[in-house]
Amino acid sequence: MRSPLSLSSLTWLLLATSSQASYVVDSLSFGHNGPKLSPNLRAIPGWHLSGENHNPQILSDRIILTPPTPGSTRGAIWAEDGITHSEWQAEIEFRASGQERGSGNLQVWFVRDGRAAIGQNSVYTVGSFDGLALVVDQYGGRGGGIRGFLNDGTTNFNTHHSVDSLAFGHCDYSYRNLGRTSKLRITNSAQGFSVSIDDQTCFSSDKIQLPNGYFFGVSAASAENPDSFELMSFVTSTTNSVAREEPNKRPSLEKLNDVPQHFADSFNKRLPDAPEQLPDNDASQIRNQDEQFADLHNRLQGLTHQLANIFGEFDMLRRSIDEKHSEISGKIASIPGHEISTLSRRVENIERTVQRIQRDVEGRDYKEHLSNLQQAVEGVKGGLTDVPATLAQSKPSLCVPDCTCADNSIVVTGSAPRMGMFVFVVIAVQVMMAGAYLVYKKRRDNAPKKYL
Repeated sequence: MRSPLSLSSLTWLLLATSSQASYVVDSLSFGHNGPKLSPNLRAIPGWHLSGENHNPQILSDRIILTPPTPGSTRGAIWAEDGITHSEWQAEIEFRASGQERGSGNLQVWFVRDGRAAIGQNSVYTVGSFDGLALVVDQYGGRGGGIRGFLNDGTTNFNTHHSVDSLAFGHCDYSYRNLGRTSKLRITNSAQGFSVSIDDQTCFSSDKIQLPNGYFFGVSAASAENPDSFELMSFVTSTTNSVAREEPNKRPSLEKLNDVPQHFADSFNKRLPDAPEQLPDNDASQIRNQDEQFADLHNRLQGLTHQLANIFGEFDMLRRSIDEKHSEISGKIASIPGHEISTLSRRVENIERTVQRIQRDVEGRDYKEHLSNLQQAVEGVKGGLTDVPATLAQSKPSLCVPDCTCADNSIVVTGSAPRMGMFVFVVIAVQVMMAGAYLVYKKRRDNAPKKYL
């Protein structure tokens, strides 16, 4: 028989076990408590779900971010709170299925501004962001792979000439049509950063440590040949080496003024966007107080999110106006002083010229000039009216051979063609031709005959 463990061995075993103990952050997790993801199949508590060209479905055990049909759809789910722990581990269970040559991609995000910065974009359509993106797709014509991208907010992925070259780590993984789920694990600790898939290390680095306060999110996109991406769970946990603390809660409006300005700005940036509109329900479907309370709670929560979204939009508008104002002010300040002086002098010269023209127009009386112009027009009009009468009264017998009349007036004369002369000429030609024909016939008859 084996000897029983000593007290010291048990102590070290307990210490080793306790050092590896972890607890789940409920507000940043789903799919780990019981068989149902959602209490009402409408929303995930603490998360915001949205889609493009379709509405992502919440089933009892999974979330369908992109359906198997139709194609060209997007779906995303974002945590409403950021993580406050410096050491954490996130495990995502997903499944991808579709046609033989289907294409699509799945992104796991850990970014600063959450859904406000990313929304439903993929790594190929997103602009600038601050944080991490893990991409699961079929890059390079392979069977599939996982790649990691880091950005500090200075690189615009949407306009970059080669987004694929920005990856800092990758591994091959055939994720489509496996007939089972895949487990992607992300670990951030003092020892570094690592990514594993199905308990196999994908890539890691001891030079990367992600900051706290960032937001988790998952987005999926399918192309014309669609892939269906299903999300079974997202579990965030921390070790007990970090003092246990709940995720950052939003301060009340009464205490917001007591918070420093930079903390208030950070809080405003984390305001969630509005959720999907809740459908109307018939009152007869609510049979007890629990259902009534759940319906009222969901609608009040949706209204609160709508208001928060409005405040967030106003904040973004304010920042945009401030940026435009700063940009215009900077451009004005960069204009040389002599160019401004030259432009001012030109404007003053134009103003003086306009004033002189105005005084000249207002000081002169143009009534006499207009009267003379009117008389001249009337004279021209009268001369044109007398032309037919002059032509009718003119006689050709008073004109000299060069068509100049004795009274120095030009007379136009015309003559009609003489039809009698024309008929006489035609008849004379016909007679001449007949006579010529008779003479020719007579000579031909009198000519000697030649016989062979």
